[in-house]
Amino acid sequence: MDASTLSRIGLAGLAVMGQNLALNIAEKGFPISVYNRTISKVDETLHRAQSEGPFPLTGQYSPRDFVLSIQRPRSIIILVKAGNPVDQTISALTEFMEPGDTIIDGGNEWYQNTERRIQEVAEKGILYLGMGVSGGEEGARHGPSLMPGGSLEAYNNIESVLKSVAAQVDDGPCVTYIGEGGSGNFVKMVHNGIEYGDMQLISEAYDVLKNVGGLSNGELAEIFGEWNRGELESFLIEITSDIFKVKDDLADGDLVDKILDKTGMKGTGKWTVQQAAELSVAAPTIAASLDCRYLSGLKEERESAAEILEKAGLKEEAGSVKSEIDKKRLIDDVRQALYASKICSYAQGMNLLRAKSVEKGWGLNFGELARIWKGGCIIRAVFLDRIKKSYRRNPNLASLVVDPEFAREMVQRQAAWRRVVGLAISAGISTPGMCASLAYFDTYRRARLPANLVQAQRDLFGAHTYERTDRPGAFHTEWTKLARKSSAGAFN
Repeated sequence: MDASTLSRIGLAGLAVMGQNLALNIAEKGFPISVYNRTISKVDETLHRAQSEGPFPLTGQYSPRDFVLSIQRPRSIIILVKAGNPVDQTISALTEFMEPGDTIIDGGNEWYQNTERRIQEVAEKGILYLGMGVSGGEEGARHGPSLMPGGSLEAYNNIESVLKSVAAQVDDGPCVTYIGEGGSGNFVKMVHNGIEYGDMQLISEAYDVLKNVGGLSNGELAEIFGEWNRGELESFLIEITSDIFKVKDDLADGDLVDKILDKTGMKGTGKWTVQQAAELSVAAPTIAASLDCRYLSGLKEERESAAEILEKAGLKEEAGSVKSEIDKKRLIDDVRQALYASKICSYAQGMNLLRAKSVEKGWGLNFGELARIWKGGCIIRAVFLDRIKKSYRRNPNLASLVVDPEFAREMVQRQAAWRRVVGLAISAGISTPGMCASLAYFDTYRRARLPANLVQAQRDLFGAHTYERTDRPGAFHTEWTKLARKSSAGAFN
């Protein structure tokens, strides 16, 4: 092909995310070739490029024609289902690729799969990036948050493209080179784990306000709209307000009340909790959000349990509490509890990223991660700018909880936080995310915990030894023998 007709970049995998990202790239002026095994998807993308543009987008119908339509060194984004489909797509494309070309996997892939593929394609001289893409279909089309990790050379080859198509915020495009290996995929995984926590906390705020405070969906829409103009301003708060405004077009009432209370998931939250456990990082808010998704799936069991426990004499307490509620104070308390809980959730995610970065030698820049999450992505929020500043003030910050500014805010909000959790417990309303966040805060802030007793128990039944507070070394005590001796002495 004539070099002047070659595309700047290619994209394979034309489900909605792939189509939207391809159109975003083309709209920014970068000629792009697209390919999909299903021919109709190529035609559909070409039609959209004309109707929404026209944009410089060309469709190809075979892996060979697709690869050869891209200028060297070639950069090809693949957006297909994680796992085997990625390996199959790589196999089909690399047959026609050359040393120095790059593959960029933009799916939610397990980071170790990316590291395996980096090694496999390196044998052919091909470069590789595993790139987290956040923002959903809308973000892909108009500006996502991008988290590319792997080959720095590969990133440099397409940096100008990524910076143009990413979401734009006051301090630059929402993309940065994350680091080596599978770091981009890992960062996106933790981003999704934080997202799980965020969504759970918002749902708990809704539950308390609706079932303890007795607020209507119309009132909730106003409250979340107001919150979105303050410290809680974020994409998730904004869309929550919108959800409460939508009427059901198939029946009377509001649509949100007709949605089955079972939450789906795709696996990244589970991966996050597994990694936290493997790295010995406490992430109770994220874990609680995952547990709640599991419990939500037990719809029939929950309905049966509600019936059995009611017959056993359990009464709903929310109604009796509701009559004594000061609504204005409750709304403000829930706002403060939600904010403090969110800080804990983000702190847990950042601590997990730090632990993995140390283990792998990635050298993650946490302030920069917070910056690229300010726009385009699902967890974008105004307070991410303050998280960015916290890590720029102190790159070695142990936790967001002890950043001077966030620490002050946590202390100011703890009374309201405790009132909300206590009220929810007394009303029989489960708030596992807020409870987990508060327990995390209370455990982390205490200079001494009851762990001394647990360690003594371990030493008694397993001779695991213990350390002392007053002298160095490892100690073991014959607890049972000494306890019996002490008891015998007491009787003599």
